[in-house]
Amino acid sequence: MGLSVRWSLLSAILCPFFMEVRGDCTEANMEIEGGDYKLTKQLQSGSMLIYNCPEGYYPYPALTRLCQRNGSWKPLPRRYLPQKCRLVECPDPNVLEYGNVSPPQEKYFVDNETTYECYAGYTHRGSSRRVCLPNGKWSGTTPICSRDSKDDCADPGIPPGAIRTGNIFGVGDTVKYSCNRKLFLMGSSERMCLENGQWTGIEPACYYKHTYDSPLEVSQIFGSTIIDRLTDSEPVDDIQVGRQIKITKNGTLNIYIAVDISESIRDEDLNNSKDAVSKLITKISSFTVTPNYEIVFFSIDIFEVIKTQLNRFSVTGEDITVRDTDLNFVFKIFFFNVCLTYSVLSLTVGAYNMGEPAPTVKKIKNMVYMSPTSDDETHPREEYLDIYIFAAGREIFDEDLYPLTAGTGRRHYFRFKDISNILEVFDDIIDGDDVKGLCGLHWEYSDHIYSTRRMYPWMAFNQGRLRKCMGSLVTPQFVLTAAHCFTFEDLPEHVSVEIGDGRGKVKRVKAFTIHPNFNVHAKVNQGVKEFYDYDVALIQLTEDVSISFNVRPICIPCTQETSDALKLPGNSTCKQQDEEILLKNSLEKLNFLTRTSTVVNKKDVHAKLGDNRDACISHALQAAGITTADPKVAVTDNFLCTGGRTYFRDHIACNGDGGSAVFKDYEYRTIQVALVSWGTGKLCRAGGLVESDDSSRDFHINLFRVVPFLKTILGNNLQDDYAPLNFLKS
Repeated sequence: MGLSVRWSLLSAILCPFFMEVRGDCTEANMEIEGGDYKLTKQLQSGSMLIYNCPEGYYPYPALTRLCQRNGSWKPLPRRYLPQKCRLVECPDPNVLEYGNVSPPQEKYFVDNETTYECYAGYTHRGSSRRVCLPNGKWSGTTPICSRDSKDDCADPGIPPGAIRTGNIFGVGDTVKYSCNRKLFLMGSSERMCLENGQWTGIEPACYYKHTYDSPLEVSQIFGSTIIDRLTDSEPVDDIQVGRQIKITKNGTLNIYIAVDISESIRDEDLNNSKDAVSKLITKISSFTVTPNYEIVFFSIDIFEVIKTQLNRFSVTGEDITVRDTDLNFVFKIFFFNVCLTYSVLSLTVGAYNMGEPAPTVKKIKNMVYMSPTSDDETHPREEYLDIYIFAAGREIFDEDLYPLTAGTGRRHYFRFKDISNILEVFDDIIDGDDVKGLCGLHWEYSDHIYSTRRMYPWMAFNQGRLRKCMGSLVTPQFVLTAAHCFTFEDLPEHVSVEIGDGRGKVKRVKAFTIHPNFNVHAKVNQGVKEFYDYDVALIQLTEDVSISFNVRPICIPCTQETSDALKLPGNSTCKQQDEEILLKNSLEKLNFLTRTSTVVNKKDVHAKLGDNRDACISHALQAAGITTADPKVAVTDNFLCTGGRTYFRDHIACNGDGGSAVFKDYEYRTIQVALVSWGTGKLCRAGGLVESDDSSRDFHINLFRVVPFLKTILGNNLQDDYAPLNFLKS
């Protein structure tokens, strides 16, 4: 499928909102019952006092207070209305037509549960049970009770807290929505029934000021759009689900990112904003498309950080002129650049207090909508422009920011309590079905349940009759581990593998294959009691594991899949992966995993390569059972050497760590370069994080040295049992 060039604007300017003022304030009467507060600039003029409450509660009556020039707070605290943490309330669900909501209550708070039942003759759609969540939203989907009719569109329902006008659902008919009391509308206020039976616009919802979107739901909406542009699957034309624009691997993706650095923002917020932008860039760089970026830090003046192809960026304080937030100027900069090139613009916005960006956004829309394209007949002009707004902070001016969004299909405006939530969104982006099978994809960090599994989704644990080891999932049907994990008497039925897809599932083994050159007794006559060269094995499972967010294969050397992860050109070589990227330095930082009971930890080590290697392997002579005077007899060129305290103090391998993947993270992709084989010390018998002493060393089988063995099995395309990997020719 050829590249279909389109105008697209993905928004992302990270900026909590604070106004500039002068004066000193006091902390008198600032206490909040059930919570606490923090100050952005101590008690100086312009400082923002931000109230914090436990999850499920929100600050009332004020979310924040601003120190003004005259030394008073705005809004002023009131004695008769003391500040406290209130239980989060959800919008009233008693808007269901032709059905009952149980229990009927005047108000609904966190953890309140409701059930829905339709009158006789009406069909129920949506959730039959919903729970009020800590972010002020109801779980599940809007319940709808409707009759079977000849209407062209299905009843679109009424979201909690809303009022709908319009009960006829034929082609061309419209329905309009508004919200009750202190709620405001998110989504489309008017929707029209189309000939294809779908409704235009975005399903509406009613929010309180304390209502926020969860990172997971945002990542499912915004993340799918990002992934659509970074994969080359076929487009989906479904107005209800959302229009998706694709870009091929050879396509050009231009991303504009702007970050608010107005003087009222705390250093912590600025750093979090930079982290979020960096995370998005590195997340995108894990795919095969290499975008062009322009990063802009802005206040009343524009400071352009960089305009190039890049993966990372850094900013120093002296580079930046800091004044008020002028969002309009930012849009003007991007308007000029959009005029020059087909673009995807990535911005996130909290709020602004200088400049009116709406006219500039209107110009961008007019320019995009009026520009000719090759496929005008099949795609409406609105499909060529997306502006996503991420509003972060306690005080969000939705009425100013929401009109700046653009695009059809799914939601384009999101509310967050904190910038850290946006970091979480970008971590969730890789969890789309379109990309979850790519090797080496992982979460960088997470506070979620199963976070270890998502950080290391390829980890496996295998056990024979006598020995427990670790391993790594390298394809849906194969686990890579060490040969010494098996005894001569072991049969496939004696071996089990725990993939641990969040539920600790144990997989049955069809067969295991040990490297044909592995012979632990091969050098007994040369002074090496136990010789571990070619200490590598592959376990074949009886069936493919289900690839999911928690279970993904790791990348292994000399495959096309790894070249794609490293963004190497199509005719890349094994040597490029090895010497130019993964093991190019004389001191290469690597990691492997260890498990104590059910706890998994990451160990930090440094492979000593080049001129550092001989000194490292010399300590092999101190290992029990080695009497040779030449360390290279025991440690061949097939091993990487780690350990010791020279330059860095490494962790040491423990009993049970054998077979563990020795890996390197590269732009959100994990590449396995070796596996844990043997070591000199007995410092670590029970597992866990134990640091090396001066002479303890570990030796790991370098996978680049055993590629022929891996290719024989994993690259075998003469069988129909499993999908082979694509090994490079050289």
